[in-house]
Amino acid sequence: MSGGSIPRLVIAAPSSGAGKTTVATGLMAAFAEAGLVVSPHKVGPDYIDPGYHSLATGRPGRNLDAYLCGPERIAPLFLHGAAGADLALVEGVMGLFDGASGMGELSSTAQVAKLLRAPVVLVVDASSQSRSVAALVHGFASWDPEVRLAGVILNKVGSDRHEQLLREAMDSSGVPVLGALRRDGRAGTPSRHLGLVPVAERRAEAVESVGELAARVRAGCDLQALLALAHTVPELPEAAWDPAAELAPADGAAATEKPLIAVAGGAAFTFSYAEHAELLAAAGAEVAPFDPLRDEQLPPGAQGLVIGGGFPEMYAPDLSANAPLRAEVAALAASGAPVSAECAGLLYLSRSLDGKPMCGVLPAESRMTERLTLGYREAVALRDNALAAPGTRVRGHEFHRTVLEPGAGADPAWGLTHPERRLEGFVSGGVHASYLHVHWAAEPSLAGRLVASAAQAAPAGSTVR
Repeated sequence: MSGGSIPRLVIAAPSSGAGKTTVATGLMAAFAEAGLVVSPHKVGPDYIDPGYHSLATGRPGRNLDAYLCGPERIAPLFLHGAAGADLALVEGVMGLFDGASGMGELSSTAQVAKLLRAPVVLVVDASSQSRSVAALVHGFASWDPEVRLAGVILNKVGSDRHEQLLREAMDSSGVPVLGALRRDGRAGTPSRHLGLVPVAERRAEAVESVGELAARVRAGCDLQALLALAHTVPELPEAAWDPAAELAPADGAAATEKPLIAVAGGAAFTFSYAEHAELLAAAGAEVAPFDPLRDEQLPPGAQGLVIGGGFPEMYAPDLSANAPLRAEVAALAASGAPVSAECAGLLYLSRSLDGKPMCGVLPAESRMTERLTLGYREAVALRDNALAAPGTRVRGHEFHRTVLEPGAGADPAWGLTHPERRLEGFVSGGVHASYLHVHWAAEPSLAGRLVASAAQAAPAGSTVR
């Protein structure tokens, strides 16, 4: 089987809340437990669902976002992530046809399904309907003839009689029912202010939940029919995305000495795209993960630092209590070494978070609020910095309930250009800190500049530059 003909399905729904994550994660786990190598994917910028996908399959959960990365990169990124898999499952976002606000189908599940030439299985919340389910499915199946709606999984079915009525209604729709799942809260995943609680914060419980989801899906879905459907796909003509082809080893990095980039992880910093570490490595770096909740030192010899998103507000007391690491982070930043911080990383570099001392790298205070800031953004780099050359244009995503005061420094990280115009974030020395999440696959030069800058930096703890 060639890479472009990887069997694949897109799991979608008419709207949020229908049970896409429940069904997609259960299917991933069920097929993996059956011995298949399953490649998990998620439409959109979501960081949390891919954690459950990874737990279900043992492979990195990868995002497919046509707004952040461009439609032309969707199939190449998919082929890169799914290399060597027996089956790829793609969980959609929101409703099947919902995309970036005011931009038509851009970044919708429907657009990604068309770009991947993949059949769509629609997860329908059947809890408050019977015959109407056929009308709903008919509407979704006929809305865009280029989208192949090839099957339905009925979710939240109340009883055997309810299932019988639903199946009778669907008999006339022309869309086969490939599964029916009863209402069951036992395999639920807890939520809070930004969605599901990440796997890293509840791993033992998450393992149990994923196992229960797999059992429910095995009992209620026709796995053989779903697998057969996945094999009906045509070959994709695109070449797989290759981080090594995107970037050469960084200028200034000796062939035998790779600059070491420390990458924050653990329960407080769970938001990252798998392609970022791959691009750093392709640019010539050695990538060293560490956990700011547990490690009192940066990885020895660190010459650069990446701190992504997550939930530092949930762990502010513990992050603050790790004073030795906070001091090391501040010292590395003061040395001029490159530091890239997004969202949670931005808060960690501030003076304080909800009154708890943080690293004090940025002249700003941060705090939790009730207001959700959410949406796609377009931005431009205003001046030279360790991450982006002046004039570099990116698309990003904001997703937080915190505020930073002030929201921008004397040298802002970005000038936002859409949907609003404002200055955002901080550039100071080698530090680039912002609320904006950017997918580096769309702009690989970000990783290249970071590694090139790190190659010129003294290692953490060094007194000589």
